[in-house]
Parts: sequence; structure tokens; C-alpha cells
Amino acid sequence: MHIDKELDARGLVCPLPILRTKQSLAGMIRGQTLRIIATDPGSVIDFQVFAEQTGNELLSMSESADEFIFILKKK
Repeated sequence: MHIDKELDARGLVCPLPILRTKQSLAGMIRGQTLRIIATDPGSVIDFQVFAEQTGNELLSMSESADEFIFILKKK
């Protein structure tokens, strides 16, 4: 999968991963993908809700070594 931009949100807690994601998406064009790496367990629910509320597509979500990886496609 092609990733256009990556955001390192490791060490940040709610609501910062979502706020940084909003900022990153604002500088992107429709159809581009953003990969977010977070360590806050609450981000799992946060990114699901964020995608539903904003219309951005959550393409994938995975966990690896206490890190959560999300791939969003900008609407």
C-alpha cells in the first residue's frame, strides 16, 4: 500500500494523536493516505470514531509491540 505521509504520535495521549492527525490531513489532498503510529491504547477507539465522524476512511488498523498503526485515506 502506498503511504503519502507518516505521523509519529508515539508518546502522545488523548487528544493529541487525533489533533496532530487533523493537522496532517489538512495539508493533504483528497485520496492521499496517512500512516499514524501511536502508543496510547485509547487511540484505537479514537481513530475509529474520528473516521466515522469526519468521513475519512480508516483503511487499516494493527498493533505491533505496544504500538498501534492506523492508515487513513483523506476524504
